[in-house]
Amino acid sequence: MTEIKEPWGLSVLGAGHVSAEPRLAQAKLAVDLLAPTPKEAFEQAGAAVVRLRTVLREHGIPDSDISGSRLALQSEFKGYGADRTFLGYRCVATYTVQTEVLDRLELLIEDAVRAGANRVDEVHFDVLDKPVLRDEARRRAVGAARRKAEVYADACGVRLGPVVHVQDVDPESVGLRSHGSRIGGDPESDGVFAPGTVRVEAVVLLGFSLLPD
Repeated sequence: MTEIKEPWGLSVLGAGHVSAEPRLAQAKLAVDLLAPTPKEAFEQAGAAVVRLRTVLREHGIPDSDISGSRLALQSEFKGYGADRTFLGYRCVATYTVQTEVLDRLELLIEDAVRAGANRVDEVHFDVLDKPVLRDEARRRAVGAARRKAEVYADACGVRLGPVVHVQDVDPESVGLRSHGSRIGGDPESDGVFAPGTVRVEAVVLLGFSLLPD
C-alpha cells in the first residue's frame, strides 16, 4: 500500500506537443576506408574527402553548413587472441551536412556516396523556429496538467488552489520519443506521430494547493 507521508496538495504531470513540417535536414556522412599502409589510407581517404567537398559545393552547400573532423587513423584487426589477424589501417573522416533544400536531399546523398562518403550514419529532419515551437508546447503542457488537476479536484470534492510548484521535465525521461509510435510518459497523449512532420514536445510537473469546496 502506498502511503503519502507528507500530504500537501495535488501534483500532476502534463505533456504538450506541436507538430510542424521539417524545414531543414542534417545528414551525418563519413569517409571510411581500409588500406594496407598508413600512407595509402591517408591518400585514399584524402582524395575521397576532396571529391566529397566538391560535390557539396556543387549542391550549393556553404562551408558554414558543413562540420567535419580531421582524418583519424587506427589499426584494424579481426578476431581475438591467437586468431587475431591484422587487416590494415582504417582512415575515417566524419561530416555533418545541413541543407534546407529538402526536395534535393536524396540526390545530394546519392552524389555524396558516389564521391566517397561510403557511410551514411543518420539523416535527421528539423525545424527552423524550434524555440518558438517549444514555448507553445510548454504552454500546452501546462494546459494539459491543469485540466487533469481540475478533474481530480472535482472528483475529490475540493477546489484547486494556486500553483505552488512548477518543474520542467525532460520529455525523454518519461518516455516521449521523437521518432516512435507511442508516448509512454503521459497516457493522455495521442501517441502516434504523423509522417513527414517534426514533433516538438514538452512536459511539466505542476503542484497545486487544494481548497475546501
